[in-house]
Amino acid sequence: MNTSDVRLDTDVLVVGGGPAGCWAAWNAAANGASVVLIEKGYVGTSGATAAGNTTTIYTRRGTTERAATVAQRVRLGHGFTEPERVERVLDRTLHNLDLLAEWGYDFPTYEDGRPYRGMLRGPDYLRFMRQKLIKARVKVIDHCPVEELLVSEGMAAGAIARSRRTGEALYISAGAVVIATGGCAFMSGALGTNNLTGDGYLIAAEAGAVLSGMEFSAQYGISPAYSSVTKGVVYFWGTFSDEAGNVLTAPGDRQSVVASELIKGPVYAILDKASPRLQEGFRKGQPNIFVPFDRMGIDPFTQRFPITLRHEGTVRGTGGLKIDNRAGTTVPGLFAAGDAATRQAMFGASTGGGGPNSSWAMATGSWAGEDAVRFVRSLGKNWRSRSVRTAAERPPTRPSGASTDIEAVLDIVKQQMLPLDKGYFRNQKSLSDTEHLLSDLWHDESWRTGRASKVREAEALIATSRWATASALLRKESRGLQRRTDFPDANPVLSRTIDTGGTDLIWTSFHNRAQASAAS
Repeated sequence: MNTSDVRLDTDVLVVGGGPAGCWAAWNAAANGASVVLIEKGYVGTSGATAAGNTTTIYTRRGTTERAATVAQRVRLGHGFTEPERVERVLDRTLHNLDLLAEWGYDFPTYEDGRPYRGMLRGPDYLRFMRQKLIKARVKVIDHCPVEELLVSEGMAAGAIARSRRTGEALYISAGAVVIATGGCAFMSGALGTNNLTGDGYLIAAEAGAVLSGMEFSAQYGISPAYSSVTKGVVYFWGTFSDEAGNVLTAPGDRQSVVASELIKGPVYAILDKASPRLQEGFRKGQPNIFVPFDRMGIDPFTQRFPITLRHEGTVRGTGGLKIDNRAGTTVPGLFAAGDAATRQAMFGASTGGGGPNSSWAMATGSWAGEDAVRFVRSLGKNWRSRSVRTAAERPPTRPSGASTDIEAVLDIVKQQMLPLDKGYFRNQKSLSDTEHLLSDLWHDESWRTGRASKVREAEALIATSRWATASALLRKESRGLQRRTDFPDANPVLSRTIDTGGTDLIWTSFHNRAQASAAS
């Protein structure tokens, strides 16, 4: 440790400043813990939620509306959704939304003036949460990416981060750590996702954490070809056509039809099925959807416009760090929340979308903060004196031969993960080719010579891609977001989750669901 470096200690360290991280930090502080919240961007403007509005699910247990919501999640889950877990998530979301109202958050209102708690304006929401954290005496550290975790006798014990502004290292000793770093969209350019490179997955895996559901990461969102906005709700009222104007009528789900046609050539959409009242509602409820159209002078309700599919990865997919029935990972003292955690129990093998995802972030963030405090207290008073070490313990980089530019490395990964005929539709050959290329890239030291934060982002992107690819290879069926052209049907025998992990050597295995239920 250099004399210019900084050392901190705290009861709970929260890594990631999106909704899940903010709720984790607030709940930990509310339960009497000292808390540090560290974010590689800026808490309030970083991440997918900050870039636009998000829906939420505000329902009460026992109502018809709640029952319908749970039934929908089970129906779309392809055999993996746990109804009681969904109920508990929605119970906690209801509680948190009521808390926001009690704190004075300015919710939208119905025409009669009643508050509407099914919508949160992303930038306002996160700025509001930032102020709540500051008032709760949470130490918020911006622009400081975490490079690796610290561990002690197999338990999470803090992290090492580095300030983007000064370059100084921060050694943060903590009784417990919450990973709330979001998912990974493989740098697809989808709105608000370019800083979501899987950092939390990597630092947790280096500490021994297991991931699950990574094969269900192939979520793509429809967007105008000239825009990064992937809000898909409006396209339920759209008509899709090829370049010649022929309406796409092939059987199958909407996105798969669009994906198949995009591989052949351009695809267009027009939102011609939306009534005037619905058009007005869309513009009021999701105004950011229409900014690109307005800039281009296009009326999407009367004019065709070109569309594409942008990879949303585990930001909208399902995979992530494996957790118990609240937020505990497989590493003692390490918790995961929001998109950093696997959402199979909530979404099954499909995407959660806006409302379910935001509800999951609220609930798991809250549980992670609460459970982290309980874990710290279980350590006793002397945990600050324990010896710690870095979790990664990679050997020093020894460049050999010509150095490879990190941007070129990132481009190679994107070329493997983003194309529709590799990422959306998969088969044994494409997956095997990708697996071998990514393995070679991971073990190549020549590109690990640049700025530490960029190297770590590239490593995280490669590692996340490897876990997703290896899991997709093991699941020899099509189910939800896993679309194998060589195994086009679901196999009832494979209605089991797939775990994965490791860094230098990737492993995958099916997990026994009966054992998982008994353990939880």
